[in-house]
Amino acid sequence: MSARRPTASLDRGTAAVLVAIAILAPLIFNTYWIGTLLTQMLFLGIVAASLIFLSAYGGMVSLAQVALYGIAGFAIGNLTTNGNTKGLNLGWTPLAAIPVALAITIGLGLLFGALSSRSVGIYFLMITLTFSVIANLFFGQVTSLSGFGGISGIPAPGFIGNVDHHPDRLYYLALVLALLVYALLRYIARTPFGLTLQGIRDDPVRMSSLGYNVTLHRTLAFGFASFIAAIGGVLFAYWNGHIDPATIGLGATIDVLVVAVIGGLSRLEGAWLGALVFVLINNYAQRIGFVSDRFHTLIGVVFLVIVLLSPDGLMGLWGRLGDLRRRGERPGQAPTGGSERGSGELEPTV
Repeated sequence: MSARRPTASLDRGTAAVLVAIAILAPLIFNTYWIGTLLTQMLFLGIVAASLIFLSAYGGMVSLAQVALYGIAGFAIGNLTTNGNTKGLNLGWTPLAAIPVALAITIGLGLLFGALSSRSVGIYFLMITLTFSVIANLFFGQVTSLSGFGGISGIPAPGFIGNVDHHPDRLYYLALVLALLVYALLRYIARTPFGLTLQGIRDDPVRMSSLGYNVTLHRTLAFGFASFIAAIGGVLFAYWNGHIDPATIGLGATIDVLVVAVIGGLSRLEGAWLGALVFVLINNYAQRIGFVSDRFHTLIGVVFLVIVLLSPDGLMGLWGRLGDLRRRGERPGQAPTGGSERGSGELEPTV
């Protein structure tokens, strides 16, 4: 699967409306939507955003992001639990465990990046898939850290409290982190590092001849993406209160890739749009008798339809509709062939 180039983001008016709706969501939607659907959409979108960042700006489609967010979740579980569950049960306070979990995930992400950064295309995809499989088997077989039963009773920080009783607290935390992650990714894309990464994406041989260390830049990008994925993993651990190897199994790995493709591999916003579509289908399809056992068939059909209609996913369809609207407002103007690009992003090569 080839990586797609980053295209324009949502216009400011649309983005402001969506953010306002997200802030007011607890007043609009019921507790089930807030605690189960929208919170899940936010942290799943953060994980997908780490994948889209590597794909759109670095030309690397990684299947290790689920493993990395799982590693952060397992680290939180081992550090904070203190009772009748698998794991180390170290009994740390939740806040003290967060930086350690992030550091462990970033360190392993840099290691994964160093091992895979010399590969491209399908070879990179398969190497990162291998990392995901290894992580799944590791936590399943090393019972001192998890075992197949997983770790239960993971406590959330005090300001979140009981997630079942106060779902809006974790929702707002996830919303703030999602907005910060989006802003951070957009900022990094415009820095010299981000621009260099996009140059490496387009022509690594030329960038290497200009004196840039291609392998180092790819490794650092992978490490940064692991930090983003780890944020999603920490939120998942608080949201679910339990984590086991099935959380980072092959099915979950493919699900995050499907989320990214449905939303659009060329736009960061597509991470959360794809996550919303996936979460809604996942939850409501289970209630339909003949569909509940065929969920992956259904999501596969949705995936296929969206890819056939728009290789850039739902965000690509949104961009096309915007182009048609603007052309309708300015008759006689030649079509632009796409949305304007954000400042600081390199134009794709033809």
